[in-house]
Amino acid sequence: MGRPKLVLPLGGRALVRHTIEAWRRSGVERTIVVVRPGDEALLAVLREAEANRQNKVDIVVPEIAPPDMKESLKAAVAHVEGCYEPGLEDAFLVAPADMPRLSAAIVGRLIGQHRDGGKQEILAPTIAGRRGHPVLFPWGLAAELFEIGESEGLNVVVERHEVHLVSCDDLVAATEKPFADVDTPEEYERLMKEGNFNA
Repeated sequence: MGRPKLVLPLGGRALVRHTIEAWRRSGVERTIVVVRPGDEALLAVLREAEANRQNKVDIVVPEIAPPDMKESLKAAVAHVEGCYEPGLEDAFLVAPADMPRLSAAIVGRLIGQHRDGGKQEILAPTIAGRRGHPVLFPWGLAAELFEIGESEGLNVVVERHEVHLVSCDDLVAATEKPFADVDTPEEYERLMKEGNFNA
């Protein structure tokens, strides 16, 4: 992007605030955001969201900047283990922060499926047969994150276990594009024009 994308203005608020809003409306108990050290602009936006009680946001700032999503997720999981008491009936969901169209309805469906019997399954939503985020992991798999090799990614954990695909076609309109993220200036400009992001 050439500039910090998570704090870019979008519909009157920072892009990341739209993602947080989806988590707030989804029914998750806690949202964990991992922030690189020194990212004061993002920290300010997140602290404002927390102060406004828009969501229970835990901000985790590792001593060393995570080089990838795997390391960010490990920092988040370690935080949960240190601050809360997760049990085998619990789960954690994973999604990038640059998804301002993240669907609270999809998150809710994954949580419901987990509670209704998929407690040991990895759950991934699909729309028109395409997989997207968030992905739900049963808490029993959390320890495996710390066994991943340095050159391996999170996909190693996914490949070890069966992934149950959860159809979500009925939850979103064709124009919503809940799996879309923002990686380029062109995608950001398109999002600004199209709208359809979380209010």
